[in-house]
Amino acid sequence: MNDLPPDLPRLRTLETWLAVSLDRVRQQIAAAERQQQEQQRGEQARPPAPDWLLELGIGRDTPAVYVHEGGCWNAGKRSKGVDRSTALRALVEGVAACPHCRPDSALGYLEG
Repeated sequence: MNDLPPDLPRLRTLETWLAVSLDRVRQQIAAAERQQQEQQRGEQARPPAPDWLLELGIGRDTPAVYVHEGGCWNAGKRSKGVDRSTALRALVEGVAACPHCRPDSALGYLEG
């Protein structure tokens, strides 16, 4: 069973269509490869996540609300990365430790 046309003009038309289609597929492959390379470069260039987060309150001059570990799932959008000493100082000054990630335990801070 032959599913190709028997005459030369239709075979040439089919050949042209297949060549155009193959070119479009190759262009899509090249675009997908470029996008994948850009994504990999972006992931490699991403700065490391901070070890500690300070979640700020709503408003300009409001005090901090929570101290979090760097990867805490419960950290709000108003969180900023801080170093260990800033996180400890915030706990000493009365900022609450996140009840989920328990940064006070990780920092070795015992209330008292």
